[in-house]
Amino acid sequence: FFGTTWLAHDGGYAARRAAVAVGSLAAAVGACLLLRFAYQGLTIADASPFIGILVIVMFSVCSAIAFRKTWEGFSKRPVDRAREEQLRSLKGIGFIGSLVAYFLRSLTEAPGERLRRTEYETAVARYERRRTTRTGNPAARKTNRPKRPKRK
Repeated sequence: FFGTTWLAHDGGYAARRAAVAVGSLAAAVGACLLLRFAYQGLTIADASPFIGILVIVMFSVCSAIAFRKTWEGFSKRPVDRAREEQLRSLKGIGFIGSLVAYFLRSLTEAPGERLRRTEYETAVARYERRRTTRTGNPAARKTNRPKRPKRK
């Protein structure tokens, strides 16, 4: 969504960040309303109170885990990709937590900007080190060896 506008904060960066904040907050509110209607459906269906409590606890726990994992993903890359794949369904159930994490992060920066910026700066520094240690074309290099006389 941000492309490379996070690099110099140009190209409508502020407007995009505001759109992410408003969009994620609106999606979170809409999702809460949807869950409220689902819970009302359970009460209308006269399901046991245990089922209602179970649904509330499940969405709360999953949202908390999704919030934490999404928030951690803004600052560091996951160490274990397989573990992240296993948590994908849990994060899908707790999607409200992920939306809230996006909203809160977009108030200060583009989500994931700090992580990408540090990776970018590390890559640029590594490139500059490699570039400055090069001496050019080795075949065109002048040597200090004495020249041998040409054979006739």
